[in-house]
Amino acid sequence: MTSRYQHIVIGGGHNGLVCAAYLARAGKSVLVLEAANDIGGAARTRELAPGASVSSGAHLLYAMPADLIRDLKLTSHGLTFSAKQIKTLSISESGNTITFDGNTIAGVSLSEEDKVAFGRFSTDMQRFATVLRPILNKIPPRISIETWSERIELAGLGWSLRKLGRFYMREFLRIIGMNFYDLLDEYFTNEQLKAAIAMDALLGSEWAARSMGSVLTYLCRQAGYSHNGATGLSLPQGGMGALSRSIASAAKAAGAEIRTGAKVKRILVENLNAVGVELDNGEQILADNVISNADPKQTFLKLVEVEHLDTGFVRRIRNIRSSGKAGKLHLVLKGAPKFNGVDASQLGSRFLVAPSLDDIELAFNPSKYKEYPKAPVLEITVPSVSDQSLVKDGQHVLSAVVQYLPYDDSEQEDANRAACLDNILNQLERHAPGIKALVVKAELLTPRDIEREFGMTGGHWHHVEMVFESFLFNRPVAALSRYAGPVGNLYLCGAGSHPGGNVMGLAGRNAAKQVLESTKGGN
Repeated sequence: MTSRYQHIVIGGGHNGLVCAAYLARAGKSVLVLEAANDIGGAARTRELAPGASVSSGAHLLYAMPADLIRDLKLTSHGLTFSAKQIKTLSISESGNTITFDGNTIAGVSLSEEDKVAFGRFSTDMQRFATVLRPILNKIPPRISIETWSERIELAGLGWSLRKLGRFYMREFLRIIGMNFYDLLDEYFTNEQLKAAIAMDALLGSEWAARSMGSVLTYLCRQAGYSHNGATGLSLPQGGMGALSRSIASAAKAAGAEIRTGAKVKRILVENLNAVGVELDNGEQILADNVISNADPKQTFLKLVEVEHLDTGFVRRIRNIRSSGKAGKLHLVLKGAPKFNGVDASQLGSRFLVAPSLDDIELAFNPSKYKEYPKAPVLEITVPSVSDQSLVKDGQHVLSAVVQYLPYDDSEQEDANRAACLDNILNQLERHAPGIKALVVKAELLTPRDIEREFGMTGGHWHHVEMVFESFLFNRPVAALSRYAGPVGNLYLCGAGSHPGGNVMGLAGRNAAKQVLESTKGGN
């Protein structure tokens, strides 16, 4: 059986769906092929126990641009929010709580100097994030000045930096390559405060606060925050899968077809051009262009046969940093947990467990040697507080990002996972006494589990680590920085492409723009 489309998108994660929606809106015939039985990738809602559902990967929305939501009319396709502008609380065993609400903080342990410094820090970081914000929305420019359009593109990047003024331009250039540990020491004295701020730079990363370039990852997150209008940290009603379903609905309304349970075995290549795909069942589907939402390693080391690629290119793809260090905890609880120092009215907040920057480093260090931390740092949500559709009979679900877990492919994987889960539950018990007695079902996904469930090489949520060597002109590698590479008519649109991970859809939108520009005048 052979059929033909103008564009085939491999992978029905949110970026693949966004890409498909924009291509279909341009009047193109588009087919999305998703290996799983449901769309969404890591932005998927699934049942963990009878009557209790969780966001299986990403569990908070904060970086999707408001203009993308408006452009695709996602609210008309079912997207609603159970909570917006969610506050962040850094919690501790002693009950010392720091509350983050926009550019203000509160907490009995905070000095007036740290409170004032936080306002200055927030203003500074938002100013620097404005340099990155326009970059996220664009196809990375070529590093050449052969044409006037290329010169103008590069000049635009320089101008966004120059607009900071002499002092802040110098400051931006001073800090952008720094480690976040040192930068936070320049502003603050409170250790719990510094650790809580650092978590925004480190979630999903394979590095810690002392790693060079961690300031860059923080500023990228701040640039994402600035995109989303008044939404802030938010929870889609029905979990993150509801967001993916709304994008899929927008894509189908524009004419795209979506097939689930359709695993791509290989990308068909003739004369160094992609001409279609072959599925696991042997079915071949032809296309003028193939766009892969899979990570770069899976795309070029598994789906494209190596005979079509230069050995140097293959070596660079193999050397991409894609070793995930973030795990995911899911709990079904028979009642509401009670965290130390947290009022019942605050239970719908985002909670951070990170006592100090040194505690973050101590959690990170074992993962370098494929060992599990005794006290991982956590980002916790209890989404059922604001979204009762996720549970029944007074139950609650708790989701937590767990930093830093190793990619464990040892024979002791199952035993190690179970021991780590016990450590996490004991840690939660110290912060929320009695929570262990509430647990009905517990699940811990390690990076290797995430690789198995979502198909991400190394279990890395961002497909490729956000570091300078894989940023902008070099993401994921220089030869693929504009979503296209050495195989003609083959494009990338996933988190491994510019501007990177998180649920924002910009890689998908940018890739669609590149495909349409590259095929202008053709099919």
